[in-house]
Amino acid sequence: MPQQLDYHTIYEIFRRFREHEAEPKGELDHVNAYTLVVAVALSAQATDVGVNKATKELFKIADTPEKMIALGLDGLTEHIKTIGLFRQKAKNVMKLSQILVDDYQSIVPSSRAALESLPGVGRKTANVVLNMWFHQPTQAVDTHILRFGNRTGVAKGKDVVAVERAIEDHIPAEFQHHAHHWMILHGRYTCKARKPVCANCIIEDLCQYEEKTNV
Repeated sequence: MPQQLDYHTIYEIFRRFREHEAEPKGELDHVNAYTLVVAVALSAQATDVGVNKATKELFKIADTPEKMIALGLDGLTEHIKTIGLFRQKAKNVMKLSQILVDDYQSIVPSSRAALESLPGVGRKTANVVLNMWFHQPTQAVDTHILRFGNRTGVAKGKDVVAVERAIEDHIPAEFQHHAHHWMILHGRYTCKARKPVCANCIIEDLCQYEEKTNV
């Protein structure tokens, strides 16, 4: 099993990521903080591509909590029925929209605790919103980051919370803001689960993964 990498190696990994793509972006389409919350909540156990396809027309007519409530549960369900677990997600979106109207003057809160209190919003969703919209150096750990962190030795941990803490502890502060985007994109397109594309990896020489392919 790979060991936790040292500071200098991790610094070089993220220096290369930054050199390759200085401003990485999340791949969920949104037009404001509210639609970002909705998109991330819908993305659980679904692909970003699938969510973007479903929300393309939805966000044209329902880009605020009030408009989503006006659209109604049936209207929302019709838009997102191609997404996994769409019925429960639709109920959560309607509930969180009502809470935002009633308790937050329709403004998405900027605290993790407040975000996590919304139906369908967990720690990962909250961290994505805090990072992408409020520019906080939060780490939204998904399966890609969990795999990347352990496989490379960048951030080791048995679960998402442990990996999140390892990222905060071991990745230099100057890279914290974009760290989770770099890792997600690398895990999604290069450090894939079944067959990583090691021959195209810009950090292959620094990675401790023992079962490298095409190198």
